[in-house]
Amino acid sequence: MTIQFYLRFTTVVGQELFITGLPNRKDPLRMSWFNQEYWFAQLEIDPATLEGITYQYQLQDVDGKIVNEWGDDRHLPTGIKEFTEIQVVDTWNHAGSFENAFYTAPFQEILLPETGKKKYKHPKQFSHIFRVKAPLLKKNEVICLSGAGTALRDWSTEDPILLQAEGNWWTVAIDLPKEEFPLQYKYGIYHTKHKTFVQFEAGENRHLFGDAGQHLTIVHDGFAQIPNTTWKGAGVAIPVFSLRSKNSWGIGEFTDIQALVDWAGSVDMKLIQLLPINDTTATHTWVDSYPYAAISAFALHPIFLNPDEVAGKKQAALLKPYRDQQKELNELETVDYEAVLKLKLNVLHQLFEVQKESWASDPEYLDFFSGNQDWLVPYAAFCYLRDKNGSSDFTGWTEYSQYAQEAIENLVAPDSEEYAQIQFHYYLQYQLHVQLKAATRYAHKKGIIVKGDIPIGIYRYSCDAWVAPDLYNMDQQAGAPPDDFAIKGQNWGFPTYNWQQMQTDGFNWWKRRFAQMSDYFDAFRIDHILGFFRIWSIPYHSVEGIMGRFVPAIPVHKNEFQERNIWFDHTRYTQPYITENLLNERFGEVAGFVKETFLDPTGYGQYFFKSAFDTQRKIENWFITEEVRDTNNWLRQGLYDLHSNVILFEQEGSNGTQYHFRFGMEQTSSFQSLEWDTKEKLKELYVNYFYRRQDGFWMEEAMNKLPALKASTNMMICGEDLGMVPGCVPEVMNQLGILSLEIQRMPKNPEREFFHPDDAPYLAVVTPSTHDMSTIRGWWEEDRAKTQRFFNNELGQWGDAPAFCEAWINKQIIIQHLHSPAMWSVFQLQDLLGGDDQLRRANAADERINIPSNPKHYWRYRMHISLEQLMKEKAFNHDLKEHIKVSGRA
Repeated sequence: MTIQFYLRFTTVVGQELFITGLPNRKDPLRMSWFNQEYWFAQLEIDPATLEGITYQYQLQDVDGKIVNEWGDDRHLPTGIKEFTEIQVVDTWNHAGSFENAFYTAPFQEILLPETGKKKYKHPKQFSHIFRVKAPLLKKNEVICLSGAGTALRDWSTEDPILLQAEGNWWTVAIDLPKEEFPLQYKYGIYHTKHKTFVQFEAGENRHLFGDAGQHLTIVHDGFAQIPNTTWKGAGVAIPVFSLRSKNSWGIGEFTDIQALVDWAGSVDMKLIQLLPINDTTATHTWVDSYPYAAISAFALHPIFLNPDEVAGKKQAALLKPYRDQQKELNELETVDYEAVLKLKLNVLHQLFEVQKESWASDPEYLDFFSGNQDWLVPYAAFCYLRDKNGSSDFTGWTEYSQYAQEAIENLVAPDSEEYAQIQFHYYLQYQLHVQLKAATRYAHKKGIIVKGDIPIGIYRYSCDAWVAPDLYNMDQQAGAPPDDFAIKGQNWGFPTYNWQQMQTDGFNWWKRRFAQMSDYFDAFRIDHILGFFRIWSIPYHSVEGIMGRFVPAIPVHKNEFQERNIWFDHTRYTQPYITENLLNERFGEVAGFVKETFLDPTGYGQYFFKSAFDTQRKIENWFITEEVRDTNNWLRQGLYDLHSNVILFEQEGSNGTQYHFRFGMEQTSSFQSLEWDTKEKLKELYVNYFYRRQDGFWMEEAMNKLPALKASTNMMICGEDLGMVPGCVPEVMNQLGILSLEIQRMPKNPEREFFHPDDAPYLAVVTPSTHDMSTIRGWWEEDRAKTQRFFNNELGQWGDAPAFCEAWINKQIIIQHLHSPAMWSVFQLQDLLGGDDQLRRANAADERINIPSNPKHYWRYRMHISLEQLMKEKAFNHDLKEHIKVSGRA
C-alpha cells in the first residue's frame, strides 16, 4: 500500500518538515517541498500495520530547532485496507490556535458535553473522507458539508451532507466522481431537531484538487471557521487554608472543597482556583505558612487533612478529647498555623497507631504507594530526618546530609528501627490523596473544574534539593526586580533552576510534576511564567532583590564602553561608591561608628567595606549576633544601601570583560555623582541592555523549555505574566496557546494607567485582584488621586469618588470583568463579597492574603463567614448568579 501525505504549510528557505509516529520507522519521514501551498512525502506500508496509525507533523527551523504541531489525534481511520493507494491532505495544527484549548482535559472531560464516542461506519463505496473539528456546537447541532457539483449537493442548505462526530473529529465518507474536480466546498452548521441550516463557515471556499480514482483521499481540514470564542466561564479563587466550615479544624481542609463546589455550582461558576497545596513544613512554625516554599514539589500538606474523615465512624471516639480545642481554633478570625498543625499531627499519630495494620495492607494504598514511591520514599525519609535533626537544613545534618539512594533504602527498609516513623508519612500522604481526590471528583460531578498552582521555585532546604541538588543553582536565589510594590526588589530565597541539567533527561522532573498534578487538577497556573524566559537571580551572598540580575542575559562587553566613548573604571563602577559626604548624610551621628566598624578608608574621602562585611549576607549575620536595639533595622538597611550603591555587576569568569547593569542604576548616588556626558551615554547603554538586546535571546530560552513541558500534559495552562514583561512573552504564549493573566490595575501597555477588561484577548484570565494584592476595597483606599481617575475614566462616573469603595462600585467592577471577552473571569471570594453591604468584612485590610514586599508575611487569612452560611445567603447568591447568566458565562 502506498500512502501519499500532502501538508498545507508555507515555509521559508531552510525550513524542513517531517512526519513522526509512522510504523516501523526509527526516524521521522522527511517531506519534500511540493509547491507554494503543499509539502509532500510518500510511504510504502504493509496494510496489516495500517490500523491505529497516529502521526504528527514536525517542523525543523533554519537553526535546527524542532517545533511539533499540536495534538495527538491525527490518525488514519479503520476500514480502508482495500485501497492500494491513499492520499492524505492535512492542515498543520498550530499550538496557538485558541480552539485547541477546547481539547484540553477540563473541556473534554468536564465542561463540554460528551460527543463523538460512536465509531463512524463507512458506506459501501467512497472515494473521499472529510474530517474537521468544531468544538463548540450547541445541542442538536452538527457539522454539515456542501459545495459545487451534484455529489456535494450544489451548495444546498436544505439537504446538506451531515457529518458524524467521531472522537475529536466530525467525519463523513463520500464517493466523488472525477469530473467534479477541482472541488469547492464549505462546512456549515445544521440543526437536526429543527431540520434547518444554521450557517456556513466564514472565509473563502475551500479547494481540493485531484480526481477520484482507485485511491482514497483523506482530508483533515483543521477547524471549521465558525464562532469559536463564544464559550466563557466564571470562577472563584481562594486558598484552601482560607476556607471555613463548621466542621473544620481551624483551617480550610480538602473536605471543605466540596462545600465550596456546592456554592460555586449554585451561582453557575465553572472553576475553583487554589493556591499551592504542597507540604511546607520546614520549621513547624508559622513561617511555614508561606505556600510557595514547599519542602516537596510532590507531597501534599498534612495540615489540610480532616481528621474526622480519617477516623471514620470506627475511630470517631478517639477525637472526642480534642473537640473543645477544635472548636476554639475553628472560631478564630484567622489561622493559628502552629496550633492547628500541632493538634492535627497529634491526632493523626493516634489514628495511625490504631489503623496502621489494616491500612498497610489495603490494596488501594498499595496501588498509591507503587505509583508514587519515586518521590514518596525520599520525602518520608526527609521528614523523618528533619524531625530527628530539628531542622530541614540538610546541610547541617549529622548523617545523610548528602542524599545516597542505597543508604536511604536501608533507612526506610521495613525491618529498620525507624520504619514506623517513616511509614507515618506514607500514611499521611495516602489520606491526603484520598481526600483531595474525593473533592475534585465531586467537583467534576457538578461540572466544575479545579485549577492548581505551580510555584516557580523550590525551597532551598527541601527534599527536592536534597535528592537532586544538581538540578538547581544552590548558590543563587530567585526573586524579582524592584517595582512600585517592592522598591528593593524581592528575594524569594529559592535556588534557581539549572535548566541545562534539567534538559539532559527531557525535563523529566517537570513532567513527573505535571503528571502528579493532573491526578487532582484540570488546569494550573504557572507562577511567574517569566522565569521560563529569564529569572531574576540574586547571589546567595546578597540579601536584597536589588542585588540581582536577569539570568540568562547577554552581557555588556567592556569594548562597548570604549566604542561609545564612555570612561570606564572597573573599581568605580563595580564597587560600592562610599564617600564621606554620603556617610554623613545617611548615618548622621553614627557615621563615625559605621566607618570604624564596617569600613576601611581608601584615601580621597572614599571607603571600601572591610572583608568581614563585604557582602550583604555578612552584614545580616553580624546583626543576628548583636544585641537587639531600636536602631538596628535602620542601621542594617543603611549598610545594605551602601552595598547596592553600584552601577555594574561583573560577569563571573569573564576576567573583567563582561558586565550587567544594576537595575535602577539612575537612582544610585554612584551614578548621580558622574559627569553629565558619562551619565547620558551610560543611560543609553542601560536601555539597550534591558530593553533591546535580550528579547530574541529570552524568546529562544522559553521556546527551549515551554513547548516540551506543555506537550507533556493535557491540562489547561495559564501563565502569570506580570511584572517587567519582555516583549517576546505575549508572542510565545500566543504561539503555545497559554492563557495570559490580565489585571485591571496592572496594564501591560505602559501608556495606560489601567487595563479595561473589554480589551482582554480571548485566551486570558481577567481578574480585579490576586492573592498578592489588596482586594478591590483595599486598593480603593491606597491612592486617592488614582482612585479618582479610575472612578471617572474607567467607571464613567461624574464627580468626586467616594473615599471608601462602596458596595455598588465594587459590584460594578465585578460586572465589568464578567462581561470581558476573555475565556475566564476569576475573582477572589473577598472581592465577590465586597459587592454586598451586609456580607463584606468590616475592615478591608483584613481581606488581604499576602504582602509580597514582606518576606516574613504570615499567610493566615480565613473567610469571615462559613461556607454553610454563604450557601444560605439567597439574595446575594441569586444576584451573582443573574450577573453571571447575563454575561454569558453560565
